Amino acid sequence: MDLRESIVHQTSFSLQFAKLVGSSLASDSNLVFSPISIHTALALVAAGSKGETQKQILSVLRSGSAADLSLLSSQIADIVLADGSSSGGPRLTFANGVWVDASLSLKSTFKEVITSAYKAETKALDFRAKVG
Repeated sequence: MDLRESIVHQTSFSLQFAKLVGSSLASDSNLVFSPISIHTALALVAAGSKGETQKQILSVLRSGSAADLSLLSSQIADIVLADGSSSGGPRLTFANGVWVDASLSLKSTFKEVITSAYKAETKALDFRAKVG
């Protein structure tokens, strides 16, 4: 996987997404979104899917494989989101996680991708219980 090519694809997706979402707004409206968050969420879904679902997500994200997307996300986390505050650079944070209903379980290979490539955590929750 070529990092520059992956970044070009990520940028292209982000611009296309902004154009699509922005076209439905009134002319006096504002739009704020995190392209990297949306790209990462879809890449995580691609990593946990297979078959036609995965093919469609890879097509939208313009990627050849879920492994390429995982590698890109890992490199972004390691390089772009690195804490540069000690050298006078920025300190950026990125909230990333996967929550699954406690009655279900994630495959161990998917959990490994989540924690290693996406630097995220998984958490089992009871989605059926009412809060408060």
